[in-house]
Amino acid sequence: MKQEILIKNSTIVNEGKSFVADVLLSNELIQQIGNIEIKPDYKVIDGTGKHLFPGIIDGQVHFRDPGLTHKGDLYTESKAAIAGGVTSFIDMPNTVPNILTVEDLREKYEIASKKSLANYSFFLGVNGDNIDEVIKMDTSQFIGVSDDGLYFTKKGNLLADSPAKMEKLFANCKSIIAIHSEKEEIVEANEKAFREKYGDHIPAKFHPIIRSTKGCYEATKRAIELAKKHDARLHILHLTTEAETELFQNNIPLEEKKITTEVSVHHLWFSDKDYDRLGMLIKWNPAIKTEQDKAGLLKALLDDRIDIITTDHAPHTLKEKEQSYFESMSGAPMVQHSLNCMLEFYKQGLISLEKIVEKMCHNPAILYSMTNRGFIREGYYADLTLVDLNSQWTVSKSNLLYKCAWSPLEGTTFQSAIEQTFVNGNLVYDNGDFFEQVNGKEIEFGKWNSTKKTASN
Repeated sequence: MKQEILIKNSTIVNEGKSFVADVLLSNELIQQIGNIEIKPDYKVIDGTGKHLFPGIIDGQVHFRDPGLTHKGDLYTESKAAIAGGVTSFIDMPNTVPNILTVEDLREKYEIASKKSLANYSFFLGVNGDNIDEVIKMDTSQFIGVSDDGLYFTKKGNLLADSPAKMEKLFANCKSIIAIHSEKEEIVEANEKAFREKYGDHIPAKFHPIIRSTKGCYEATKRAIELAKKHDARLHILHLTTEAETELFQNNIPLEEKKITTEVSVHHLWFSDKDYDRLGMLIKWNPAIKTEQDKAGLLKALLDDRIDIITTDHAPHTLKEKEQSYFESMSGAPMVQHSLNCMLEFYKQGLISLEKIVEKMCHNPAILYSMTNRGFIREGYYADLTLVDLNSQWTVSKSNLLYKCAWSPLEGTTFQSAIEQTFVNGNLVYDNGDFFEQVNGKEIEFGKWNSTKKTASN
């Protein structure tokens, strides 16, 4: 029988409330919440003065396994995630090969079962080449389908650029459709204009002008209109503009929404003011935009037009980043520090702890219909993170766990620290020490998928 763990006297942050109580973990689950008597065989963790959150669920990461493992892999990046309090993730399909078939998806689940320290799920990729095969499938077996990152393979893979393909998918898909929303024709016209002026060496500060507000807004508006026409389940990935936030609702519960969206942490943390300092290190697609956009995104997060927080964690080697504009790879690692960033906003009085938990724990579980995750409830999986809100530390190469070994946050001092992380009732991270005897589990899900099983079963 596995060891029973008792977390004593922590301040639990859950379902809009903060209160002091004990939590007993056993057999992967939260067995009891309340005033619990210590027994001789319990492993006791003193949570006095600490805050206990549900484990963070990151709904969009690129952990690079298989095929791009020189950047990161399911072991290294899940280890970084665990150190950041992230206990579950959904990984995107732009690996090598792109995950475009059920067979490739099953192989990816098999890899994760042997390597991932966190719980895992995976999007099936959908693009112009496989869309006809996808709509013939029982798509309810997938947690979602996505085109994100597949435009790197070749032009024409963004669904937002092809209304006909979107209509076909929206009319036939029975899972969440998560899309990268930019109009490539607008981006390409901007690229041409700036290339004529600067050649290949376009300064990074022009990235949000090239990948413009107009390109994002027009793509998102069209996608939403088509999704509503077909009553499809659409999720817009990594929203970047204040203008786009006006396209989303906050007058119905998340459980009833068919059109949802997210913000990635870096679009809340950085703005165009940071390009002169960090250059290509903060080149993401869609681009980090203005201070006004950053403020507008936070406002929409707080008033529930934006539903969840993700990282879009996308590691590249420094060599791949430190190239000229067109050669520099888009994306950067963030998963180890996403909760720290949000807790910094809390320290600044910009967001409550309860709202952070809602957007990083509860809502991802609701949006993706995850079974018994995302909440501190008896009978739910014991995915938890214990946080010290008064522990100052600075990001440096010596404490980074990413395989790529760099971060755009290097030199940043945080006021809070993740002390312990529990996955399925197992203490896997404890103040810098890892316990890797048990891997994470495949995330079970339902609702949109009713009685169906995932593709790996």
